Amino acid sequence: MSESKLEWYILRVASGQEKKVKSYLEKEIAIHGLEQCITRVLVPSEKVYQIRKTKDGKSKKVAVEKNFFPGYVFIQADLSYKEESQDKKVNHKVIHIIKSTPGVINFLDVEGSGPNAKPLPVRESDIARILGKMDEVDSGEIRHDITFRVGETVKVMDGPFNGFTGTVEEVFEDKKKLNVMVKIFGRNAPVELNYMQVSKEL
Repeated sequence: MSESKLEWYILRVASGQEKKVKSYLEKEIAIHGLEQCITRVLVPSEKVYQIRKTKDGKSKKVAVEKNFFPGYVFIQADLSYKEESQDKKVNHKVIHIIKSTPGVINFLDVEGSGPNAKPLPVRESDIARILGKMDEVDSGEIRHDITFRVGETVKVMDGPFNGFTGTVEEVFEDKKKLNVMVKIFGRNAPVELNYMQVSKEL
């Protein structure tokens, strides 16, 4: 048996169904015993904070998962096989199983057309950059999908000034912190808060 050559491929899938496609693909891999051919199914994503309105009209920060590449699923696979005394060929059976998975439209990049079209792998440098970005996210840091501007009104959601409103005086994007002028006991007082402690007044 020839040595396996795993490469990364990108599948175009129905937008918003990336996780379902991943789940379907993993089931198909198990049913057909393709664990050697398809070793990873990946939906590159990160957790970000967004502001949501609650039923009682209050603002609440929630962590949501956001796809880096909506409409795409990545697979690490060896899509070739080698018969005795023959060169490696495209494994049409495995490709057919992948393309028949609910939600999968096609491979992003193919050579040729029709049933003999050959999926083309992603460049190693591109996939290394994507996986590197995911490793940063896996470090536990949740990105804040929120930006603040000087002069904006914000409400303090956490800490000793919870419930107070104030005006943004300075923004420290790199530290994810703000200087907010809060009115306390009738006087303005500058307070340093991090992004997690405030919400925009909607």
